[in-house]
Amino acid sequence: MDINKMKGDYDRYEVAQADTLLNWLLNHVTNLSKSKIKATLAGKGIIVNGKCITQFDYPLEAGMKIAVSKSKKNINFKNRYLKIVYEDRYLVVIEKHVGILSMAAGHSSLNVKRVLDDYFRNSKQKCTAHVVHRLDRETSGLMIYAKDMATEQELEHNWHDIVYDRRYVAVVSGEMEDDEGVITSWLKDNKAYVTYSSPVDNGGKFAITHFHTLDRTTEHSLVEYRLETGRKNQIRVHSADIGHPVCGDFKYGNGDNPLDRLCLHAYMLCFTHPVTRRPMEFETQIPPAFRKLFK
Repeated sequence: MDINKMKGDYDRYEVAQADTLLNWLLNHVTNLSKSKIKATLAGKGIIVNGKCITQFDYPLEAGMKIAVSKSKKNINFKNRYLKIVYEDRYLVVIEKHVGILSMAAGHSSLNVKRVLDDYFRNSKQKCTAHVVHRLDRETSGLMIYAKDMATEQELEHNWHDIVYDRRYVAVVSGEMEDDEGVITSWLKDNKAYVTYSSPVDNGGKFAITHFHTLDRTTEHSLVEYRLETGRKNQIRVHSADIGHPVCGDFKYGNGDNPLDRLCLHAYMLCFTHPVTRRPMEFETQIPPAFRKLFK
């Protein structure tokens, strides 16, 4: 492929010294954000010496020619329920929208794994999506899926060592009294799959949630939650524990539902890559509908 005859709008560069592709892009492509650079790489928008490259650690040598697509669209993948934020040969990071399950719960259920498996097949990748962690159907935000069993096992068995920062943002009911604080309790499920919280050991798992109030009115508050532990329903239960349930939470809430959705979004995910050991940090914007409630 002649780089000067390529269709589309590209910025063109020449490599001055050896490096790996993603590192070089982050240091030299100054007109794009870190997340946009990663999305362009995953979306087949990077051309190296006339060849489309998606491998983040692809070795570069001095003199190589690089073209970076200016297109704002990921021509490779489009789906109303999720978008790919980052992809390499071992894993994919996606942003899940409201209304889709993380994995199958029946043969006909709409789920992220099925969407990704279709994408891998259509793009002729010999892999399948392996579920590492989950978000509820009505929770949106960032997730990791492994592309092979070895990566999945590494993530699953060492999750708490690998993931070093994981944050959510939520609209909660009522005006938060404190600007920040820590919520702790033991969480345990009953036979009806309802999670119960106890200030003393109830035979469940100890859970720790840090919170920081970002904005507030007399009716609602915008709160950032940072998980120190990752228990099932942890944020929803702990939010209810302090008298400010997540809006739209019919299971643990109080019926307050100003946006006609569960107002919980996983907006930050930072982890050490399970294979390359590089720090990987991803952040999405707080849903605009959340912000609107506080204007």
